[in-house]
Amino acid sequence: MNQSHSSTLNDELDGDTLHEECGVFGVLGHPDGATLTALGLHALQHRGQEAAGIVTFDGKQFHTEKRMGLVGDHYTDPATLAKLPGFISIGHTRYSTTGEVALRNVQPLFAELEVGGIAVAHNGNFTNGLTMRRMLIADGAIFQATSDTEVVLHLIARSKQTSSSDRFIDAIRQMEGGYSMLAMTRTKLIAARDPIGIRPLVMGELDGKPIFCSETCALDIIGAKYIRDVENGEVIICEIQPDGSITIDSRKADQPKPERLCLFEYVYFARPDSVVGGRSVYTARKNMGINLAKEAPVEADVVVPVPDGGTPAALGFAQASGIPFEYGIIRNHYVGRTFIEPTQQIRAFGVKLKHSANRAMIEGKRVVLVDDSIVRGTTSLKIVQMIRDAGAKEVHIRVASPMIYFPDFYGIDTPDADKLLANQYSSLQAMCDYIGADSLEFLSIDGLYRAVGGENRDAANPQFTDHYFTGDYPTRLLDNDSTSNVRKLAVMASNG
Repeated sequence: MNQSHSSTLNDELDGDTLHEECGVFGVLGHPDGATLTALGLHALQHRGQEAAGIVTFDGKQFHTEKRMGLVGDHYTDPATLAKLPGFISIGHTRYSTTGEVALRNVQPLFAELEVGGIAVAHNGNFTNGLTMRRMLIADGAIFQATSDTEVVLHLIARSKQTSSSDRFIDAIRQMEGGYSMLAMTRTKLIAARDPIGIRPLVMGELDGKPIFCSETCALDIIGAKYIRDVENGEVIICEIQPDGSITIDSRKADQPKPERLCLFEYVYFARPDSVVGGRSVYTARKNMGINLAKEAPVEADVVVPVPDGGTPAALGFAQASGIPFEYGIIRNHYVGRTFIEPTQQIRAFGVKLKHSANRAMIEGKRVVLVDDSIVRGTTSLKIVQMIRDAGAKEVHIRVASPMIYFPDFYGIDTPDADKLLANQYSSLQAMCDYIGADSLEFLSIDGLYRAVGGENRDAANPQFTDHYFTGDYPTRLLDNDSTSNVRKLAVMASNG
């Protein structure tokens, strides 16, 4: 389980959180490829903390280093980076949404094929990965890992195309779901986004060399220039030529679809200092708080963010409401995942290990707690009690996103639908009573859309991927056994 930089108080003991997808980074033609990749992955650490890997090519052979744990625990060691010489490099930081937590599943995945060696790194999830795996196994394929990313390597190996880039394109065109993917060969760095652009991917430049990564914060950390977003359905092939020059070729779908970027990148996943889809994540989150204050006003003495994800929204709420903002909860950033064995006796301390109430800002006051999202509600219950124990007169919860009704199948590890708070209670008041707050309100779906894109949701053609709130899944869910149940929930939600 991962520790998030922006979450609904990640209570590892109760699983009351959504989990990040993964982060990818790649650079072509730079002599410090591995070092730049390690720095980029460090900036993307919030997208996955289970493991990280880097693959490089030095003109003669490929080099691979994969480690469990954090980027900073391994790739700051000069001895490790010395094992990764080369002018082409791709890296991946992982939270597993498919496949077991094991070194064999750590990406990038590498294979030596008849067209030469190729490595791939993938952020997101294929909704037909299991279906394709079964088909390939029936055709004699032998899988080494349980990650759905390996399916792409097998499809590349079986492709009838002649060049490695055409084989890669042939392979990903057979996959469905949400993905941003990087691939590297002996001379090429290839970047691709899924047809509707659910997962983000940006292109940058450093010293004239192309860079691709999940978020702009990874460009910032190495001083690279942002060029543009990789378009939905686009494949960009960068190739280093014998004279050292680099050519860049863009391939797009014959019938492009409208982009539908994942709304949770703005609510929860992306770093606040990143720009996603041309929009500042920080500004979007602050706008969520402003809209929330307008939609769900409350008489109170202080606005308190639930760290860290609720902070920008809490600032917006305070600004719009005129209620003072204070850090009423202090987060301990030095609690690791295995700080203490989660025995039954210790479970009650799960929240306090990471957060403590700032009594001086809370005692005797009517408190508005602003959070980015609520998943199961078990942590919110404990936070409300912690604030009451610190002497608060009233505790009001305001959530800067709509209620989550539906699971995700595009790279976000969500609980099953029946474990989500919104599906466990028949009314908002019942949820509020469970959490123990004096009031509970969520941002509307239109309020969220206006905060991010400036206009209400277009029900006929939604501007973003938002199925976790609406049940409107943008692709087929071929691998999910409970798809029919999910669809039934979606119909129920649309019928009110």
